[in-house]
Amino acid sequence: MSGPKIVRMTTPTLRDVAQLAGVHPATASRALNPQTRPLVNAETARKVLRAAESIGYQPNPIARSLKTARSATVGLVIPDLTNPLFPPIVRGIEDVLTTAGYNAWIVNTDNDPGREERQVESLRSRQVEGLIVATARRDHPLLLRLHRQGVRLVLVNRRVDGLELPSVTADDDAGIAMAVAHLASLGHTKIAHLAGPQQTSTGVSRARAFRHALLDQGLADDPRLTVECGYWSEAEGAQALRRLLDSGAEFTAIVAGNDLIALGCYDVFAERGMTCPDDMSVVGFNEMPFLDKMRPPLTTVAIPHYEIGVEAARLLLDTIEEPDRHPRSVLLAPSLVVRASTAPPR
Repeated sequence: MSGPKIVRMTTPTLRDVAQLAGVHPATASRALNPQTRPLVNAETARKVLRAAESIGYQPNPIARSLKTARSATVGLVIPDLTNPLFPPIVRGIEDVLTTAGYNAWIVNTDNDPGREERQVESLRSRQVEGLIVATARRDHPLLLRLHRQGVRLVLVNRRVDGLELPSVTADDDAGIAMAVAHLASLGHTKIAHLAGPQQTSTGVSRARAFRHALLDQGLADDPRLTVECGYWSEAEGAQALRRLLDSGAEFTAIVAGNDLIALGCYDVFAERGMTCPDDMSVVGFNEMPFLDKMRPPLTTVAIPHYEIGVEAARLLLDTIEEPDRHPRSVLLAPSLVVRASTAPPR
């Protein structure tokens, strides 16, 4: 009686794909590489891709990089992965890169310049073809140095002073204008702003937009009603609101620099026996997940996080393919999501 038949599983090879598609292995290789696919007849390329998919063939990016001196990888530099703003941006980036045959190395810098420099050097040692950077600082010597060294860079959700680089951002001016106009339409005339850190481009642009929006609504721009937060965090939002309340300033509504800062306001309301929106209306910025589950649900300015990631990846791929093209920036429109944290003043 014979024993069970042993079937040895083998990994599909490029030659297997070529044989199944009826083409030369070199043609199959070009069809499977996004960078060389345009050199192959479109119908032939489709035939090769179908053959590869049918047998589960996966190209070896390491072997390919040795042959082409291209790694098909990019680096993604994030200041704080715990911030709910970034996962959908990362998802948008990865979806575009994967379709184009690229992979991303993701590093977290904790907003620490020293850590950021070490992480970037680690990425460069892996021969990444470019970097997508969600930097949080306006003054950024590392980016200036990388730009001078010819590293391909795209900024996401940020801009850096004095450096002309491709970037993708939401229209902060329009978003803040929506928030102020909404509060003004409810009858609020004394509106405070808990601003983000002023060493970041986002903090500066939103604070500037807030002042302009007040003037557009015919409201007084009282500098006492703008308080800077040291970080984009719930704790900083709470501390800023405590300072504002303790100062004795009169106001009935708050435009927060982001949703985390707005959530810090909720903590202070609980501490001081205040109710929202009866005693104070609040508007956030970003549309983080689960804001509709807050009590009360938070009115906020929604920015298209996923689309920001998509556009950033496209800009970097354009820069890789055409290094000499003039840097361009993409500005995406926000929208106002009205919930129960805003109401007419008492």
